[in-house]
Amino acid sequence: MSVNFEHFLYGGDYNPDQWLEYPDILKEDIRLMKQAHINTVSLGIFAWAKMEPAEGVYDFGWMEETIDRLYENGISVNLATPSGARPHWMADRYPEVLRVNEARQRALFGERHNHCYTSPVYREKVRRMNQKLAERFDSHPGVILWHVSNEYMGECHCPLCQQAFRNWVKEKYHTIDEVNRRWNTAFWSHDYQSFDQIESPSSVGENSIQGLYLDWRRFVSHQTTDFCRAEIAALREAGAKKPVTTNMLYKSPWVNYFELADAVDIVSWDSYPFWHKGAESQTAVNAGMRHDVMRSMKGESFLMMESCPGAMNWVPVSKLKRPGMLEASSLQAVAHGSDSVLYFQIRKGRGGYEKLHGAVIDHYGKEDDRTYQECCQVGADLEAIQRLHHSKVEASVAVVYDWENRWAVEASAGPRNENMYYREAVEKSYGAFRRQGVNVDVIDMTKSLEPYQVVAAPMVYMFRAGFEEKVRAFVERGGVFIMTYWSGAVDENDLCFLGGTPGGLMDVMGLRSTEIDALYEGESNTLRVAESGVSGERERFRFVWRRRIWHKKSARFRYGHQKRLWRAAFDAWRGGLPL
Repeated sequence: MSVNFEHFLYGGDYNPDQWLEYPDILKEDIRLMKQAHINTVSLGIFAWAKMEPAEGVYDFGWMEETIDRLYENGISVNLATPSGARPHWMADRYPEVLRVNEARQRALFGERHNHCYTSPVYREKVRRMNQKLAERFDSHPGVILWHVSNEYMGECHCPLCQQAFRNWVKEKYHTIDEVNRRWNTAFWSHDYQSFDQIESPSSVGENSIQGLYLDWRRFVSHQTTDFCRAEIAALREAGAKKPVTTNMLYKSPWVNYFELADAVDIVSWDSYPFWHKGAESQTAVNAGMRHDVMRSMKGESFLMMESCPGAMNWVPVSKLKRPGMLEASSLQAVAHGSDSVLYFQIRKGRGGYEKLHGAVIDHYGKEDDRTYQECCQVGADLEAIQRLHHSKVEASVAVVYDWENRWAVEASAGPRNENMYYREAVEKSYGAFRRQGVNVDVIDMTKSLEPYQVVAAPMVYMFRAGFEEKVRAFVERGGVFIMTYWSGAVDENDLCFLGGTPGGLMDVMGLRSTEIDALYEGESNTLRVAESGVSGERERFRFVWRRRIWHKKSARFRYGHQKRLWRAAFDAWRGGLPL
């Protein structure tokens, strides 16, 4: 489903359930929102205890009044399912909904996202809640979007999840002999005799089999995505027809977002760059790449579901945004394909963990507040550029950033066992193209390479999803493919390729990787080019570029664009250093 709203969505998370005893504040909130050009709020994200204060007792009256009042004032609702934080009565009555950690200890009630995605009880409670919400509110003209849960994260190692994992492994490999072969369990004599012996990785148990680790990560991602699909199915079964999203993080180690994106109608994510910490230009490159990751998942516009109008309270240092930074970062998201600028949060809460997190409306509660005034300016900006709404970003270059490859790199047990800097390596290549003004898609190894002229794949340690064949076909068609160190070392089970690396691509790349040396923190190395120097290397690269693009008669771009692509590709090839 391609989703195109009538205008940029502007607003953010609103929590009237925390202010039901203050009707004057709720009334004033609407006045301040309208004055700030806010047209959309996300509602009900962590409100389960107010929606179902006791098991089977539902109270949606306060929510309906809120939605009605917002709609009457021209403010639409992105309505959430509350599965991100379950009520106390559920944990008390059904302990199986609480997670078990990797040391096999069950958690107490508390925090959020402390629930088991496998638990039949939790799935049933969520199904009933979602159906009640859909039956009550999907037809309301003020509801424009469903927002399932919030930032799906974490993993559970309970007995229910262990059995589900064994079933998942059995369905994938069929026999225990195949598991032993693919995981290379002969190392340290860790062969399995039956599927019943398989358990998730643990610091107090098995944690030396990388194949087990990778498949556990895949299972957790699968189980999370399956839970998301079950939430959406409950809405649809109850008659919901509005589009569905869920807000993603950027560095989530638990969920492969390219997989989760297939479950929703529109991708949305929570953007929290560390502005004013280090070079602003580098922060801008990092933030831009994160937006492009989200845009590239479906090749369509996305939603910036959360951003912070002030200081983030959950970081080591809660830094205020300097004047103008909110406007700049908001418009950057739009330039990269966002159809929204949404904040966490509309009004600061009085208590709780996020009471000091930035918000449109401060505890002060008046409009003569700097952050509020800057939010007003962003709202006015979005109305002024309305014609750019839902613009499509066209990219002739792609950079590969693969979730499963990241898992493998981080668990490879060498050449470094900490700080492998995979993401940073990708950002270097991405930044090289962006500095030349080139639009960039950020894709994983499952995506097609056909739409692109240039593809950079830094640190693709693991080849999966037929990536070698895609690269070979891409180069044969005249595409320019750039690969770095620590690439093509292992297959999808973290088994090393035999016969040389990069596995299956030595002839395409024209080289064999012989050694790799890890550097200590603070240590550096240099590259000395023999004989002709860097300028000679540039000319050689120019020749390769001409041979692969012009000789193959791929003259789909004007010379100026080709020149920018060549400069950017050469820049990325040299490791992101400026020309």
